[in-house]
Amino acid sequence: MRIGQYRTTDAQTPWPGVATDDGVVDLAEAGAAAGIHVPARTSDLLADWEWRRKADLAVEHAAETGVGVRDPDDLQRAAPVDDPQKVVCVGLNYRDHAEEGDNEIPDEPVLFSKFPTSVVGPDDPVRWDPEYTEKVDYEAELVAVIGERARRVDPEDALDHVAGFTVGNDVSARDLQHGDGQWVRGKSLDTFAPTGPDLVTTDEIDDPHDLDIFAEINGERLQESSTENLIFGVDELISFCSQAFTLEPGDLVFTGTPPGVGVYREPPVLLGDGDSVTIGVEGVGELTNEFETE
Repeated sequence: MRIGQYRTTDAQTPWPGVATDDGVVDLAEAGAAAGIHVPARTSDLLADWEWRRKADLAVEHAAETGVGVRDPDDLQRAAPVDDPQKVVCVGLNYRDHAEEGDNEIPDEPVLFSKFPTSVVGPDDPVRWDPEYTEKVDYEAELVAVIGERARRVDPEDALDHVAGFTVGNDVSARDLQHGDGQWVRGKSLDTFAPTGPDLVTTDEIDDPHDLDIFAEINGERLQESSTENLIFGVDELISFCSQAFTLEPGDLVFTGTPPGVGVYREPPVLLGDGDSVTIGVEGVGELTNEFETE
């Protein structure tokens, strides 16, 4: 199943929906018509008992009755989870990306965070003040979405706590990131965590460690790799994080970026007003955002 979030106006709280041939199924509305309570936010849905089965029943009821089916032309997309409690990121998780920046290969995952206020969705603009940062960069990433609370889980059980995957762009203000000596400020500017377009449930992904991943800037492919090159797999990352802090349903885990980021290219390729960035992950989707200076 592919669960997105939608709204009809900018002011509306986004709601979870599933795109079908007939239109977008509003899971909460279709579920209510079927006598099933389906929460009206994806983060709440993931925390609900038997959420996958409830979502399936809502889609089935909508297909039979037409109740809760919306015209996609009347809808705006939002991040599949727009209100995570935590956005956990992993640095230097592709060997050749670590090497392109002359960094040592880590012995264990390097963690940092982005603030939830940085999360935006597909088609949303990424904005920044050019007087505040002059070196805005892209990073293609596979993002794991937590579906079940994880605390001190073993690697062999870790994927059971993942609801699914989405596409992410770990947008980075390199001058702030490198100037601070730690990464949170340079990674957490508002709009600097585009995700989407959908949350693709784990049953649709045969192996999260064998997916092609790329980034295109204005149509030119500048990152291209595979998640088979991850140093630490998704299972290892979830387990490692859970030893330190509790992962809650809806939390996002950015798993790292492959080589080819702009700051390390010759010459550097940094983003400016009017640039378009598309991040793609095989089987998960493509995420496109326009970049705008304020």
